[in-house]
Amino acid sequence: MKPIKEIFQKSSLFFLFATIMLASACESVDDYSTSALLSPKKSIKKMEIEEGFKVELVASEPLLNSPTAMIFDEKGRIWLTEMQSFMLDTVGTGEEEPTGKIIILEDKNNDGVYETRIDFMAGLILPRALCLIDNGILIAEPPYLWFVEIENDKPGKKILVDKEYAIGGNVEHQPNGLLRGLDNWVYNAKSDKRYRKIGEDWIVEKTHFRGQWGIAQDNYGRLYYNHNSANVLGDHLLPGLGSNNEDQRQVSGYNETIVGNNRVYPARPTVAVNRGYMEGILDDSLRLVNFTAASGLTIYRGDLFGAAFDFNAFVPEPAAYLIKRNILSENKDRVEGKQAYEEKEFLRSTDERFRPVSLTNGPDGALYIVDMYRGIIQHKTYLTDYLKSEIKVRGLEKPTAVGRIYRVVPKDKKREMVVFPEDASSLIALLGSANGWVRDKAQQLILDKKMRNAIPELQAVLKNSNQPLTVIHSLWTLEGLGALTPATVFPLYSHSDWHVRVQALNASTSIINAENFTEFIPYLENFITLKDDYVGPYLAYLTQKIKPFNESISLQLNDKLIVAYPKNKMVSAAIISGLAKKEAVFLSTLNKKGINSDSQIHKDLTTLLKDIEKRKDDVNTKSAAEKYHDGALIYNSTCASCHGKDGYGLESLAPMLNKSDWVLGNKNKVIATVLFGLTGPITVNGITPNVTGDMPGIGQNSEFSDDDIAQVISYIRSAWSNNASSVSGDDVKKVRNQFKSREKAFTMKEINTIVN
Repeated sequence: MKPIKEIFQKSSLFFLFATIMLASACESVDDYSTSALLSPKKSIKKMEIEEGFKVELVASEPLLNSPTAMIFDEKGRIWLTEMQSFMLDTVGTGEEEPTGKIIILEDKNNDGVYETRIDFMAGLILPRALCLIDNGILIAEPPYLWFVEIENDKPGKKILVDKEYAIGGNVEHQPNGLLRGLDNWVYNAKSDKRYRKIGEDWIVEKTHFRGQWGIAQDNYGRLYYNHNSANVLGDHLLPGLGSNNEDQRQVSGYNETIVGNNRVYPARPTVAVNRGYMEGILDDSLRLVNFTAASGLTIYRGDLFGAAFDFNAFVPEPAAYLIKRNILSENKDRVEGKQAYEEKEFLRSTDERFRPVSLTNGPDGALYIVDMYRGIIQHKTYLTDYLKSEIKVRGLEKPTAVGRIYRVVPKDKKREMVVFPEDASSLIALLGSANGWVRDKAQQLILDKKMRNAIPELQAVLKNSNQPLTVIHSLWTLEGLGALTPATVFPLYSHSDWHVRVQALNASTSIINAENFTEFIPYLENFITLKDDYVGPYLAYLTQKIKPFNESISLQLNDKLIVAYPKNKMVSAAIISGLAKKEAVFLSTLNKKGINSDSQIHKDLTTLLKDIEKRKDDVNTKSAAEKYHDGALIYNSTCASCHGKDGYGLESLAPMLNKSDWVLGNKNKVIATVLFGLTGPITVNGITPNVTGDMPGIGQNSEFSDDDIAQVISYIRSAWSNNASSVSGDDVKKVRNQFKSREKAFTMKEINTIVN
């Protein structure tokens, strides 16, 4: 097989021939040379599913068109975003046309197939996320985030929540998700903002930057996400904490790798992937090796699949026509995971148009799949000539007005859609449901309907229930109603289940104030003496809340935490998150107190102060943006989502550009990298960063002229603390001509052979 692969790497036509021959030799009668449009029924027959499960059709064209994200309401109806203008051809014709819609699908005869459509809102440009909340719906339509009141399934008053929800970037690199979290905040992927409606006001707060496309939570409200080349990333700790120190780039416990194995096992050759011509992207059978388009994951929280599927992370890979299953577990104070299988997947298809882009839990316990069902899913910004050719040869451009929703259910179990009651007492009973989606919705309905009459019964649940999840949802329902008090949470500090203890500590951060902070101190001191690793970081975050009212007590508690948790990275990170601009003073105080230099916080502070010192030179950005205006715009819209606006790179996504020997050195190397991309491990300033993805080149994108590319390179070579020579359009043209027959990305070894 290797000789065929070597031939294909030199020519996409030979590659196509190799694919056809391979399919003929190894894949029975299936013809992989073209991509036929299949009916939903035929497409399901092309799916290989985990034994004991089946795939059912929920809805399809012509009822829906280009679906991307879905949510259920309490009536079991599906609210859906339609991104109808996405990549109608290889140059993205009509992308900015307002053809996007928010629709409602309903199954009126309860046969499981949704047959009724309501166009709730039209005239949108590339809508990407939605969230039902209060008496309306949040809608992400870049660059805006809107809240639209719902009046008899029609849009009412429209309120701008955030005019800068998604500034810059392209479709693949803009905020999305709008996940309504257990803690009553709305979280996003590809964003460092969270949102909450209090009364008539929308509150926007800074949080951790998370992921790329899609976000999910587990039963305890911990968040999970990924990026295109990563299987599962996530948080060990509950959200909303630890993002207060802008100089602290990595906060232990957040943005952690949960499943580091990114291997995938397609059911068929995956020739039409964007960088399929590159070494290592496809194996000898011409199938994708690792994730390249991981998207809207979910954590299974239903009650239908059985215990083996509890706390499983399902991740769609539309570039390989499959859905990955990962098994997660708690290992003390952190979450770890592994792939469920080797050499196979939970679900995989031989239909090349099967494009699972997002997954969700259902009210019935089923797993729901949003299938965009189209040939082109790669955005034009990064579309290679190789893939353009494959799209044309394989007939992948048309049609585009299609899309499906499927559900996965066990063969031997009957699913039932839950009916939500109107009264508070019955909704409280559903907080104990075995279905996590049902628990979430019951909590949300009590809050949305402002059922303050539920408060006494919720308080009684905290005292009397022996079910941790019921207690946790009741706790956060009280918090959402504004009815949480110290007297309510203090008994939960000694609960037998550690999840309840940390939830109570986390919820306490929202109620501590000048009048009651002294009541918390004895409990915190007692917790510290127990040296409980589960609660350690939360103690540090809660201690920060005391600081505005009594800094001396806060510092005393920090000292005790440092002694009790000398090696705990998450406790150290939590303390440092509250030391913005005071890190040097705190470290000096530690030294005076004789705190061991081997302690975790001593090490972390020393490293952080070195980083802060390095950033003092980052003063050139404004002048660089003025001099290379177009370059700055291109960088912020195309590059910053991975390399960061400060040029220091983002963990697991991309390396630093600021102070990079790579950027400041041979300009022809930089030009070649931007034109053709870079693959494999690289070394920057003598260090090999932890980057799982490859850098795509933009030289094949007709949107960017040689002058545009010269502008962006000149910008990054002179922004922040960089101060290198500029690049001209002629420089770019020269390098482009030098490698005019090249298609594949460079490796570091190859790039180092380029001379000025």
